[in-house]
Amino acid sequence: MDVSEIGEFGLIERLTEALGAASDSRLVVGIGDDAAVWRTGEAAYTIATTDTMVAGVHFLPGRVAWRDVGWKTLAVNVSDIAAMGGMPTFALVTLCLPPETAAEDVDALYAGLRECAETYGVTIAGGDVVSAPVFSVTVALMGEAAVSETGEPLLLRRDAARVGDAIAVTGPLGGSAGGLRALVERTAGEHPGLVEAHMRPRARVDAGAAAVCAGVRCGIDISDGLVQDLRHICEASGVGAEVRVDDVPLFAGLEEAFGADESRTMALTGGEDYELLLVAPEEVLRATGLSLHAIGRVVEDADRLVRVANAGGGEIAIETPGWDHLQRRGEPRS
Repeated sequence: MDVSEIGEFGLIERLTEALGAASDSRLVVGIGDDAAVWRTGEAAYTIATTDTMVAGVHFLPGRVAWRDVGWKTLAVNVSDIAAMGGMPTFALVTLCLPPETAAEDVDALYAGLRECAETYGVTIAGGDVVSAPVFSVTVALMGEAAVSETGEPLLLRRDAARVGDAIAVTGPLGGSAGGLRALVERTAGEHPGLVEAHMRPRARVDAGAAAVCAGVRCGIDISDGLVQDLRHICEASGVGAEVRVDDVPLFAGLEEAFGADESRTMALTGGEDYELLLVAPEEVLRATGLSLHAIGRVVEDADRLVRVANAGGGEIAIETPGWDHLQRRGEPRS
């Protein structure tokens, strides 16, 4: 059996079993969430995440600017910290470079990294450079968790959804998937806003911080697709979810570019929007002060399913709920 048969998330479960239970009592959140969290001192907690971008898998060399690749490489990691309700701090960068890589391209990549770092208050503190047959760049990012008056970490977690909770998103969806489609179809010039959404995502750090301070305890960033990421919450929390498709906000210009049906699919399953998906009682979501879009509710469901309903209440079939690195074939991720 090869890894494509079990998929990315099946492989993660398999690797988790291989590692066994964590024995260090300082670990607060381990494998299975947007980032790991551990105690580093009295009332001090570090959040850590890592992500990699590979040429031809996560971006299209020659069709996107290296500066944008640099921005996105760091931004997707910042989004993981935001998805835990934390604030990003220090990053390490590992470059895997074919020998023929143009030095000017690396300069542009780092210009994008620096621009993103300055935007979110991140310090790039070091890293590594190695030779490789295919270009890739990996970021390991640290952050800090807010703490309560009693010194406990305030975190957004996948396992904190409860039956009856409302489900909301922080912004419109589908723009990144639309930008990817434009890049693949070589129509990027016709859809600059969508391409920017794809290559220059904005991590919702302030929204995550506002959410945890208001008492929201369940959240995730939308990287694999709305349905897929909501499924992660359902599996971790032991619940189900119902989503009202007409309430899912669409990115500006998406429907005009690709039509109603395709735009809806992009918003539900396209991924890489990096908006936050927040789950909490309605009054807690209102207390955040954020302009949220309510899209559904948490329900009892032993199978931990995500159901998408149309205006008449009928269920919409979702063939592919979102991204899986090891199962999807064909178009690149970015």
